[in-house]
Amino acid sequence: MPDDRILPLTGVNNFRDYGGYTVAGGGHVKRGSLWRSGQHVAASDEDLEAIAAIGIATVIDLRGDSERQANPCRRPEGFSAEVLTCEGETAGLASHIDAGRGVLTEEDARAAMCRLYSEMPYRPNLVTVLRSYFAAIAEREGASLIHCFAGKDRTGFAVAITHHVLGVHYDDAMQDYLLTNAATRGRGIPGNAGTDNDKYSLLSEAASNALRGVSPEYLDAAFVAMRDSHGSVDAYLEDVLAVDSAARSRILENFVET
Repeated sequence: MPDDRILPLTGVNNFRDYGGYTVAGGGHVKRGSLWRSGQHVAASDEDLEAIAAIGIATVIDLRGDSERQANPCRRPEGFSAEVLTCEGETAGLASHIDAGRGVLTEEDARAAMCRLYSEMPYRPNLVTVLRSYFAAIAEREGASLIHCFAGKDRTGFAVAITHHVLGVHYDDAMQDYLLTNAATRGRGIPGNAGTDNDKYSLLSEAASNALRGVSPEYLDAAFVAMRDSHGSVDAYLEDVLAVDSAARSRILENFVET
């Protein structure tokens, strides 16, 4: 793997540490405390042992009810972390599958993903679980893991705004976001969430890759939407996700070190 943040598991996509980046004002985000991944339904026994060794105290599962029911995550023996979810759906299926409806070309796919990201900051049930996530990392001790279905769209957005809160430069946040493409290269990102999804076989390789991968314009679309609606990402975080100056200070205290 090209980056030591990636934990090489056989049955869990995109499992990696999103710490280590430098922050404004000095210091860097702690390593080994903030983790992200795809779902764990296909985790091997060896994967579960590796995950257990991290000592995760809180899991934030961004998937909706139907996703969790169709694809229950395997957990390590003795698993005692608190799992935070929300009621309802955060995507009809995995986000990239929702975006793929009506897609025929690569241009269609990229436009659909940009639309998906521009509305993601305001999806009600996703907002609910993101509020729980930020409250958790502000108040709880121990390592946390945030994941969705593929670990790339909902999780990618959540991690990018977490990096913003921590003072990570946007270029570094983008680098972490794009690491999904390297972390999943040669493995593929699932094309369905427990349903037949034959339409992927009808798409060009470029269109399919645009849906299954990540690209800078996708994340940019989310940040543009937050600024357009609230004037700044900080205002969005405070008004929508309840990340005020006090919460931000606690998050910095918990996860930034010199």
